[in-house]
Amino acid sequence: NDAGVAVIHVGAHEFMCIGAKPPFDHPHVFLDMGSDNEIVCPYCSTLFKYDPSLKGSASNPPECEYHDDAKAA
Repeated sequence: NDAGVAVIHVGAHEFMCIGAKPPFDHPHVFLDMGSDNEIVCPYCSTLFKYDPSLKGSASNPPECEYHDDAKAA
């Protein structure tokens, strides 16, 4: 969430929040909405809302998706 948006729509009920991209990230926390359709990250206070039209790791806004580009040595 480098842009600092208040709400991110996600296509999964279980996912990891890292806050902003490294090195400005917070401790990586796994969030599980359970049967609810929204959850707030306890570190960065971002509100995540489930959107069934999004698939897999997709998010809205799309720039809030994180992809680990680190390559194994």
